[in-house]
Amino acid sequence: MGKFVTNGALLQCSFGVAPSPLTVLPPRPMVQNMPMANIMDFAPMVNIKPFGMCQSLSNPTVASATAAACGVLTPMPCVPVITGPWFPGGQEKVCNMPALLDNCKCMCAWGGNISINFPGNAAMATGK
Repeated sequence: MGKFVTNGALLQCSFGVAPSPLTVLPPRPMVQNMPMANIMDFAPMVNIKPFGMCQSLSNPTVASATAAACGVLTPMPCVPVITGPWFPGGQEKVCNMPALLDNCKCMCAWGGNISINFPGNAAMATGK
């Protein structure tokens, strides 16, 4: 069983250099006085903010800057391009969608694997 994810959870991208907070927009059910997230909370720049600098050579801005630096990896500002909802999601529903749990992942188009470092609360999912 994972923990429910709420507003303010800390996310990390495998190609980002800094964690980023998850933003959950109201109205939502609450757990420990925090709005709960579901798997559809994956909108770039709304729910998922930038992770500082991007280090993925699949990102055209990083590839271009790296080429201009004669092949020396040159990170560029992160602009997340999320390819789909969080997965796998919990069995419980939040606003008619599977709850977002701390073991869920989502992907960036530039190859980054986005995971949840801290769920924002300590509430455990029941698995019912």
